Amino acid sequence: MSETTETQGQDKPQGPRKPNREQMIQRRRFRMKQQRLQADKSQQEVQATQNKQDNAPVEPKPVEQRINEPRSSEPRNPENRNPETRNSAPRNPEQRRPQTRRPAPPPQRQAQNNDRISIVVPLYNEEESLRPLAEAIKKAMGNYNNNYEVIFVDDGSTDRSAVILKELCREERRFKFISFQKNYGKSAALHVGFQAVAGDLVVTMDADLQDDPNEIPNLIRRLKDGYDLVSGWKKVRYDPFIKKYSSRFFNKITGMMSGIKIHDFNCGLKAYKRPVVKSLNVYGEMHRYLPVLAKWQGFSVTEVVVKHHPRKFGKTKFGISRFFKGFVDLLTVMFVTRYIKRPMHLFGFFGALAFLLGFIVNGYLSIEWFMGKQLSNRPMLFLGILLIIVGVQFFSTGLLGEMIVHTQQDNKEYRIKDKQLKV
Repeated sequence: MSETTETQGQDKPQGPRKPNREQMIQRRRFRMKQQRLQADKSQQEVQATQNKQDNAPVEPKPVEQRINEPRSSEPRNPENRNPETRNSAPRNPEQRRPQTRRPAPPPQRQAQNNDRISIVVPLYNEEESLRPLAEAIKKAMGNYNNNYEVIFVDDGSTDRSAVILKELCREERRFKFISFQKNYGKSAALHVGFQAVAGDLVVTMDADLQDDPNEIPNLIRRLKDGYDLVSGWKKVRYDPFIKKYSSRFFNKITGMMSGIKIHDFNCGLKAYKRPVVKSLNVYGEMHRYLPVLAKWQGFSVTEVVVKHHPRKFGKTKFGISRFFKGFVDLLTVMFVTRYIKRPMHLFGFFGALAFLLGFIVNGYLSIEWFMGKQLSNRPMLFLGILLIIVGVQFFSTGLLGEMIVHTQQDNKEYRIKDKQLKV
């Protein structure tokens, strides 16, 4: 009986097992996933239904129903009209409602020149002229919206010029000054001023009030015509007799030797483009021949008639020594501008000419000697020998110059205006 009871107890079916914790978490995740999918499906169906309603054509309402509908109090918006009706409706500018427009603001005065202008003023003992000159420059440059600078270069003045320049620079931010320890000359003052300029166009003028600042716009206007250097021509001059006629003589000689057809090379009132002043090497008394130096470097040069005023303060710096210095500088300019890169053309020519003359003279004397004539008392013999020696020396000097030029050859000597190398 006991065995039968145990067998029946073992065959009796057991109840359902309780799910453990992991199974419960998995079932819960599954239910949440199903709910999320169902919600997304419902949302898609609602969106599809709404799109169909929006794209469905709107049937026009009957006329009676539209008449009986109350009008909306909201203002009409022309953007809500049918685009087809808006595009097809003819537009008549006469039927438009007049619109009130605000009056346009008055045009502001713009600068006549967008380029920055630098004015270089070399001076020496001009204390009485500085303040009137500063006021005249500011008045003449009033239409340029302060787009300029003035650089005063004091060439070692012994009066109060340096003190007045400091006061002017404190009063006006566009004014600058450079003061030398001693007097180096106008060429040195211009060279230092050219190195300090920051403008696209450069104007030079003297500080003795004989150059009129009101002529600066005319010079700049001429630069805009395509020229690189514009020189002033003092057609009516108020200078002493010696200075006036000596300048005319030198202007004619310089024009003949340089081939530049201008009347006044030494006028202090000139206008340059920036590349010109950055390429000029001004030293000695070369400021008289700046147009020649610029023309030699390939820049275009012209002139404009300018006003000239009598000197009001001080005295002229012209002396008799400047007459001889100007002649020597003219020879220097001719050599520098024509033969600085080919010295053999100058020295070789004179050397060959002297050697040929000496050879002819000595050849003639040699024929006479063969004919039995005495040459011991003939000065022509020594002249022929001297010409041959001088010719050989000139020729040797030209060869030495060519060797120096060849060893110091540099591509920087060639100024390039424009180039295009990449295709």
